[in-house]
Amino acid sequence: METPPPPTPHTEPTDADVEAIKEQLGRAPRGLRAIAHRCPCGQPDVVETVPRLPDGTPFPTTYYLTCPRAASAIGTLEANGVMKEMTERLAADPALAAAYRAAHEDYIARRDAIEVLEGFPSAGGMPDRVKCLHVLVAHSLAAGPGVNPLGDEAIAMLPQWWRKGSCVTHQWAASGEEGQAGTGGEGPGTGRLASRPLDSEEDEK
Repeated sequence: METPPPPTPHTEPTDADVEAIKEQLGRAPRGLRAIAHRCPCGQPDVVETVPRLPDGTPFPTTYYLTCPRAASAIGTLEANGVMKEMTERLAADPALAAAYRAAHEDYIARRDAIEVLEGFPSAGGMPDRVKCLHVLVAHSLAAGPGVNPLGDEAIAMLPQWWRKGSCVTHQWAASGEEGQAGTGGEGPGTGRLASRPLDSEEDEK
C-alpha cells in the first residue's frame, strides 16, 4: 500500500473492544492492557499486553496483532520468503541493521515502561533476524512509521485490509467505532482488563 494506516492513540479497552477482539481471535483476549492501534475501520487491530502475568510468568510480546485479515496477508508474505530475504539484508546492510537494532531497543523501552523483564529479548527475532512479521507489523502500527524499518516495509507490501469493511460483524461493531483515531476510545462501558496472556508470537502466524 502507498499510505500506511495512521497512528492512533493508545486507549483503555472498552467492553465493545473486548467483544470485537474475541471475534477477531476466536477466543477471549488474555493479558490485555490497552488498544495500541485501531484499524481505519475503527476496530482494534493491535493490542498491548502485560509483560508479566499475575503468577509471575514473563510475557515479552508487548504488541499483538488481532485483525484476521491483516494476519492472513502477513502470513502470505511469510510464506513467500520475505522473512528470509529481510534477514539476509540485515547481515549485508549495516545501516539497516543499526535501524533494526534501534527498533529492538524501542520495543524493550516501551515494554520496560510497563514492567521490566530483565534478560528477555524484544520479539519477532529482533535485533539480529526476522522471526515473525506479525510482531514487526504490530510494533510499527503501535509505534508509528519510522521506528521499525522492517515492520514499515512489511506494511508497505500489504493490501489495504480494511477496504472490504470491518472484520467484526456482530452487534458490538458500531460501539467499537467510539475509539476511532482522534476520539480517544473512552466512553460508557469501558471494560476491565483481562488477566490471562495472549499466546506467544509464534501463534500469530
